[in-house]
Amino acid sequence: MDYLIFGHFHGECEGEGCIETFKLTDKKLYEDTLDQYNAENFEFIELSSEKFVQVKDIIDYFPNKLLNEKDTRFGCPDCRDQGGVFIQYSENGIVKSWRIDKDKDVIPEYLHSFIDKVNEKIRLINK
Repeated sequence: MDYLIFGHFHGECEGEGCIETFKLTDKKLYEDTLDQYNAENFEFIELSSEKFVQVKDIIDYFPNKLLNEKDTRFGCPDCRDQGGVFIQYSENGIVKSWRIDKDKDVIPEYLHSFIDKVNEKIRLINK
């Protein structure tokens, strides 16, 4: 893995926590400072090594099955103000991205535990 970008977004929301995006490499953790909804561009700043240690195992939960999916959108992320999760995975320079509904009833079951882990790690980073 070159990197994993993970985060969540909420359109009908106020405050700094509405859009949170992080980039994990094998050695560091970064946070996006732009916080743009449906972002295509990011500006990352490095976070502490303590935060990195707290979240570095998220890659162990990444479902490899996702890499073979033709769809890049699962459910209807944030269509009903329920929010969504953004995932971007890069390996050997090949980048794939997905937007995933937070409503587990409308996404494949194999994504459930990974989405739970993403949300848990975001909470840990923001403590």
